[in-house]
Amino acid sequence: MNHMMVLRSFSSNEVKAHRGCTRACQAVACMVILAAACLTPLLLGAQTLDIKQTATYRRVKAYLNTVPAIDTHDHLWPFDKLPAFVKTEQGRGVNLAGLWRSSYLKRIKTLTPWKDGQKFDAWWTQAKHDFQDVRAASLYRYQAVAFQDLYGIDFDRITDAQARELNSRIYHNYRNSDWLYDVITQKANIELMFNDPYWARLDFRTDYPFGVLVFNVTLLSRGFHPSEFKEPTDDPYYFAREKNLKIASLDDYLNLLDLLFQEAKKKGAVCLKTTAAYSRSLLFESVPKDRAARVFGRARSELTEAEVKEFEDYIMWQLVVLSAKHDLPFQIHTGDARIQGSNPMLLVDLIEAHPQTKFILFHGGYPWVSETAAIVMKHGSHVWIDSCWLPTVSYSMAKRAFHEWLDVAPSDRILWGADEHQAEGIYGATEMTRRCLAEVLAERVDGGDLTEEHAQRIGKQILRDNALALFPQLQNRLWKDKSKLTPEPKQ
Repeated sequence: MNHMMVLRSFSSNEVKAHRGCTRACQAVACMVILAAACLTPLLLGAQTLDIKQTATYRRVKAYLNTVPAIDTHDHLWPFDKLPAFVKTEQGRGVNLAGLWRSSYLKRIKTLTPWKDGQKFDAWWTQAKHDFQDVRAASLYRYQAVAFQDLYGIDFDRITDAQARELNSRIYHNYRNSDWLYDVITQKANIELMFNDPYWARLDFRTDYPFGVLVFNVTLLSRGFHPSEFKEPTDDPYYFAREKNLKIASLDDYLNLLDLLFQEAKKKGAVCLKTTAAYSRSLLFESVPKDRAARVFGRARSELTEAEVKEFEDYIMWQLVVLSAKHDLPFQIHTGDARIQGSNPMLLVDLIEAHPQTKFILFHGGYPWVSETAAIVMKHGSHVWIDSCWLPTVSYSMAKRAFHEWLDVAPSDRILWGADEHQAEGIYGATEMTRRCLAEVLAERVDGGDLTEEHAQRIGKQILRDNALALFPQLQNRLWKDKSKLTPEPKQ
């Protein structure tokens, strides 16, 4: 029997009653929907409320601002060689174009190039349109934060007149290095800054009194032949010649590496750094010495890719051994390089085989922040996470990462670094990190998962105390607690 036949079998009174019930049900349904719409903001208030508008966030952020930070990773060139320098009408100097050129925004956006000696207006007329599609990107936002806080200019709404003013003030600020000192040590409140001199890896020189030397060992794994090195300051064979050392065998080369470690430490290096992930996979396998010895002394043109990899793998394992021998923790770039080979999970065998070596996994392994957390959870006795660069690359991922890392690892295993090339970038990256940390910690306080006292302690650990614990030799470099305006040059 179909529905119409059923309906015709009802009496007229039954049909009226049915229709009345239907209207009543519809009215109730509407009331439920309206009630749900009204209650949803209340039920989800904790999620929809901007944490930065809460009193808890403001207190935590204000506290973190007072912490003299230990920045574990930057690339601050000698002042006269800063990548932001360009040739202007007024002469060589840093301007707005130079700052954007030396920023990380160029990783995702092609920027209008600066032509030597051109007028600012000619550049700006075209360049001001470069930012239309990247306003939401973290790689843009961190620079915008610096322009707002350091110059009082809202780059999202910048006028042509304000752009000219900003350009002029930047040029004025970089007439000497005082601006660097003021922004980095005072406005960004950084007490010490690790500096990775990838432009002169074996020069072993610190250009700033607040700088901490990092021994960049990236190229040492390619030492199978002198032709692998182009610059004296990157060339271990040049170092050997200066020391009257003959390098004729793999054993000679291994001895040279040990001497380089001694020299670096004598000059003040506190850790190692490799960026091998930019050129190859992070899968460093255990290779017998005799196979590496067969590669040594032969030019790349005589070798297969597999033979080159075997030598690099063998030397990487030796560098890890020397890291423990000389108590120089090993900073390793993970994630966001050659992404097909930069997952930190590829390092697990190396990490497991060397429990005496202190490994620091850079950039949180982005985008594999969970994998990095799992490694620290499993091997936390000798592995640290460094969040350097992460809030600059993706602020939302950094928030997620800090939450997840604090879920699974002790808070004394997390470090941070600005990872920048100029004062404004260092300030912006530092401010983004402090904001990100403050948001994460405030959310946990307001969610009842942390007391505010514990939240402040964790923030201070990440910004400062964890680095001082991992690198105790920094204690005699501290200067802010001595009421000094600037650090003393390192002796």
